[in-house]
Amino acid sequence: MLQLLLQYTPALITWMTQISVCNRHHSLDPQLCRWLLLSLDRLQEPELVMTQELIANMLGVRREGVTEAAVSLQRAGLIDYKRGHITVVDRAGLERRTCECYAVVKKEYDRLLPAKVAQ
Repeated sequence: MLQLLLQYTPALITWMTQISVCNRHHSLDPQLCRWLLLSLDRLQEPELVMTQELIANMLGVRREGVTEAAVSLQRAGLIDYKRGHITVVDRAGLERRTCECYAVVKKEYDRLLPAKVAQ
């Protein structure tokens, strides 16, 4: 257990640092893509069940901004968005639309944490 904690700590520090930079320097659209991808990396299904309010709180933005970004992603054919349910339709498209912050965090998690534990 101690070994796992020692592996998790640098991954968490990388995540916190990178997300802080991302929230400061990138627009909401790529931030939402990053957040969706990081969430999906820990789930077994392509669907997330959460409200716009929760997503807005997680990203530190207004709910209306999340609505606009989600509608934009839906129009692009990347997600299917219905009240409280987000289904990723085109993961590769989301990966192309996100900022480099997603890759930085994912790479560090993959490097430091075993796949079974990271999910």
